[in-house]
Amino acid sequence: TRTAVGVDMGIASFATTSDGEHVSNPGYGRVAAAKLTAAQQALARKQRGSNNRAKARATVAARHRKVANQRRNFHHQVARALVADYALLIVEDLRLHNLVRRPAPRPDPDQPGRFLPNRAAAKTGLHRSILDAGWAQFVSILRAKAEEAGRVVIDVDARHTSERCEACGHTAAENRTSQAIFYCRACGHSANADEHAARNILRAGLARLAATPAA
Repeated sequence: TRTAVGVDMGIASFATTSDGEHVSNPGYGRVAAAKLTAAQQALARKQRGSNNRAKARATVAARHRKVANQRRNFHHQVARALVADYALLIVEDLRLHNLVRRPAPRPDPDQPGRFLPNRAAAKTGLHRSILDAGWAQFVSILRAKAEEAGRVVIDVDARHTSERCEACGHTAAENRTSQAIFYCRACGHSANADEHAARNILRAGLARLAATPAA
């Protein structure tokens, strides 16, 4: 096994390691969205209490169950590979309830009773993608497999891991120029954004371990 790895969780790339390995996000919920919508629409058209409605409800449940099973199997595969390769795995402490929280309404000070745009519609798609990725379930599976194999999983504060330059330490939201590119406005350091974040996660985890008194 290699010694340690930082793992950055994302949407386009489900997981990116500090060693530069990318695991694509299969997006099972997104792929199955059309069939799920069709099944739910068919259910809505059935008469309440009828046998046809019961069958339609079973179809909806089966399609949701298939997506959940696909997602869980994928998480097991990725977790198994990481645990096989590394003795120490460092992940982000993702506060998912904050990530998927609805943006607060913004009252318009110039027009009482009206509200300013708060990007709620745009964030709905992001929230759906976050839930489809199933990060919390993945980390839970990773911890269980690591414990079985005698590996260690620790989490670190996710704040600024994508914005702090690994070369000079300058931290600014503008450093993340796009979903794919990190470019430091202070020193000019450039890197793949996900790999850069994973290395920051690794560094933060090792620093946390170094600061923890030995038992």
